[in-house]
Amino acid sequence: MVIRFLRSISFALAATLLFAFSSAAKSAANAPAVNVVIDISSQSMSVKVNGWHYGKWKVSTARPGYYTPRGVFRVQRTARVYYSRKYDNSPMPNSVFFKGGYAIHGSYYVKSLGRPASHGCVRLHPSHAAKLYNLVQKYGPKSTRITVVN
Repeated sequence: MVIRFLRSISFALAATLLFAFSSAAKSAANAPAVNVVIDISSQSMSVKVNGWHYGKWKVSTARPGYYTPRGVFRVQRTARVYYSRKYDNSPMPNSVFFKGGYAIHGSYYVKSLGRPASHGCVRLHPSHAAKLYNLVQKYGPKSTRITVVN
């Protein structure tokens, strides 16, 4: 009788654990591998990879008279070397485009980082842009989520 009771408890425990692990695996499978959050008010970007903190960096978003789109986006395309067709052929190294012509990219105007200075793109230090670009290449554009908040 005691053995039958212990077996029923261990079966219930095993079933509960199996359900918990499969639910966690499903939610982890739906979560993006690379999660980028750009905070306009603090002019910063935080990056998590598989739920782990990867980095927090200064950015420059749109200066007065221009706009950086807010919302949740997927990567549309990437370009290791790119030059702006709209703004005097300005270099945009390690570009990660997230909405039309808007991209996260490296900028050589590093003194401007931490305050609004762009035409709408999200500017990063060139080394940080390279790190983000490489993460997107490694995990894939479909596994990257970009969120821009006020």
